[in-house]
Amino acid sequence: MAKIIKVKTGSKFEEIASYSRVVAVDNWIFVSNTAGRNPETNEMPDDVFAQTDQVFANIERALAAVDACLADVVTSKVFIQNPADVGAVMEHIGSKFKGIDPTTTVTCPPLGSTLYKVELEVTAYRGASRGDVETVVVA
Repeated sequence: MAKIIKVKTGSKFEEIASYSRVVAVDNWIFVSNTAGRNPETNEMPDDVFAQTDQVFANIERALAAVDACLADVVTSKVFIQNPADVGAVMEHIGSKFKGIDPTTTVTCPPLGSTLYKVELEVTAYRGASRGDVETVVVA
């Protein structure tokens, strides 16, 4: 039988919409779409890069709750409110994922509020950071 862990962060949005920040099923870890709101202060930075940094801090905290880390991320979905921000935001995200190299999807849908400039959803595999990685270049 699979071991399932559901992590709640106390966010009012998790309660209203009845979801978990993280669901871990054995070694697979699914992290809900995460915004750049500071969970301690409830503040949302205005700057897209500050929001991106907070998004990563929130995700790293969520992963740590189930004994995983950013280097265990195998795929990400990036949601950027303003298409004009894509290049710079992806370069910033690329610096966070340097050497991890997950698969990534980037899209520019309207987000839940105009306050949100970037959100990120990730899937991780606990222990992937310690795995034997082979990179294949096809181009």
